[in-house]
Amino acid sequence: MKKFLKNNWFFFSMIVGIVLGIVVGFVWDGAGALEPLGTLFINMMFCVVVPMVFFSISSSIANMRSAKRAGKLMGTTVVTFMCTTIIASVIMYVLVRFIPVYTGEPAFEPGASEPMSAGAMIVGFFTKPDFPDLWSRRSILQLIIAGIFFGFGVQMCGGPETKVAKLLEEITNVLMKVIKIISYYAPIGFFGFFAALVAAHGADFVSSYARAIILYYVVSFLYMFLIFPLYARFGGGKGAVKVMFSHLFRPAAVAFGTCSSVATIPTNMEVSEDTGISKDVTDIVLPMGATMNMDGSGMSAIIKVAFLFGMFGMNFNSGDALLAIVVATVSSVAMSGIPGGGGTGELVLCSLFFPEQLAIAFPIAQAIGDLVDPPATMVNAAGDYVASYIVSRFNDGKDWLQKALAKKSAQAAEAPSEE
Repeated sequence: MKKFLKNNWFFFSMIVGIVLGIVVGFVWDGAGALEPLGTLFINMMFCVVVPMVFFSISSSIANMRSAKRAGKLMGTTVVTFMCTTIIASVIMYVLVRFIPVYTGEPAFEPGASEPMSAGAMIVGFFTKPDFPDLWSRRSILQLIIAGIFFGFGVQMCGGPETKVAKLLEEITNVLMKVIKIISYYAPIGFFGFFAALVAAHGADFVSSYARAIILYYVVSFLYMFLIFPLYARFGGGKGAVKVMFSHLFRPAAVAFGTCSSVATIPTNMEVSEDTGISKDVTDIVLPMGATMNMDGSGMSAIIKVAFLFGMFGMNFNSGDALLAIVVATVSSVAMSGIPGGGGTGELVLCSLFFPEQLAIAFPIAQAIGDLVDPPATMVNAAGDYVASYIVSRFNDGKDWLQKALAKKSAQAAEAPSEE
């Protein structure tokens, strides 16, 4: 028991902080004053995590012995994220067809809209007009792309034999240690964050949004407990589900508490290392997953679209509904690392389909987005860890996990003899 508590103290302390925050938020109307405690933690994490994303990706690519492996890893990662997001969205779509999230009579008439420029959307999502703009949590996706190019640039100059590659690796290691120091404050940050969140939004759970919110929370946890094991079994083979569940709840708790996939990257890296996932896989999959693995966001897009289309009397089975899902999901990709950043996707969605009723549609979509943000981020960020199993299968072989477990067992067996 002592060993168990020692190994899991961080997880339990986070749970205690979250529960205490929820209780305080419900019993004290002025709990919003505790929000700075959570903001302090999140800001400290962002100040370190943003450069860590760049250095970890560029270092991983630069230090690979084979540029071909780097390209294969990235390709496998992107395909994996796309497939899991599509599966999540389809599951939620089927559910809302049978369980409508808006059951009342249409309240408003939708307005006409001008089509959005696909070219402008692509440019804005993947590039920045000036170099300093890259170094911001609002530009994580663009920073990842810059890190990829920089890593391949180092590869072309000699790869791991260059001084730049070694420097990138050292900086990454230092930043990971700094993040570990900051994480000791996490339980206090979670306490303040949840106290303020519940104080501000607790009453909304009994409002007109309750049906959609409850459905999303239930589906999110079912997805994590029923679909994640299938991904883990496919990626890691025999014994993978047990290993996954022994590590999954720590990143899930961090994501649920911070509402940020980016802030969960360090925790995901720690549990991935303990699992035995190779470092070059985690250094690419996890930072990229923070902005590209959108299972939870895909499901929340479905909920928002279904609710708004029902409220405005529109057919959710139409081509417009499919377009709305794509717009909301793609918009959330660029802002997924920011707590509450899905508001950008909601604004794009509402301005596209309800420009004349924007003042009505946007607050409704934003309220739904705010209330489902914790479980959505949990599915997104915890899914990054699970996706690493699938990427490992295609890059390190079907038995990668069994080899990692055997190596760990051998090390454990040798430890007593060395003493």
